[in-house]
Amino acid sequence: MDPQPTADPHPQPASELAVLLDRYQPAGEPETADVRRLRELTGATADLWRRELPLHVTASALIVHPATGRVLLRWHQRQQAWLQVGGHGDPGETDPLAIAAREAVEETGLTDLAPWPDAGIKHVAIVGVPAGKGEPAHEHADVRFFMATELPDAARAENAHAPLRWLTLAQAREATSEPNLRETLARVEPLLTPPA
Repeated sequence: MDPQPTADPHPQPASELAVLLDRYQPAGEPETADVRRLRELTGATADLWRRELPLHVTASALIVHPATGRVLLRWHQRQQAWLQVGGHGDPGETDPLAIAAREAVEETGLTDLAPWPDAGIKHVAIVGVPAGKGEPAHEHADVRFFMATELPDAARAENAHAPLRWLTLAQAREATSEPNLRETLARVEPLLTPPA
C-alpha cells in the first residue's frame, strides 16, 4: 500500500500580494492579461520586487482630496510625465499597500494618508519603463491603490525635480499622456462625483 501524501506541516502563508489579487476582479481584457502576467510572475519567482527582473512589481497610490474632488500628481523626470506617486519596494518589503503608503509619504510629505475608500487594489497595469539610471528598459507590474488626505495644503515635493500638482480630474486627464493613468482616473471618478 502506498503511503498517503501528508500535508506540509509548515505551509508558506500566502503573500500579501497574492491575498489582494485573490480579492481583486480585473476590468476588461487588457487588465485581465496584465493580472495573468502578474500571477505568472508570482509563481515563477520568490521575490517579485527585485529591480533586476525584466518585469517586477511596483506599488503606487492615486492621492485624492475627497472634499474638493481633486487628485495629486507628481512629475516623474525619467518618464517625462505627470503620474501618481509610488515605486519600488525596499529590501524585505512585500506588502504592496504598505509600499505604496511609504512611497506616497516620502514623495508628498503627507502624513495623514489613508486607503480610500478601502484598502483593496484599484488597478493593475503593466507599464514600460525606459532605460536610465544604469538600468535597461524594463516593465513594472504596478499595483495601484487610492489614498485620501484631509490636508492637501501640507503636500510638499520631495525635491525640486519632482513637483506636485493638485488637479481636477479633467485637468489630470489633460496633464497626463499615459493611457494607463487615464484608466486609473476613470476608476476614481465615480467615487469623487457626488450622486445627482
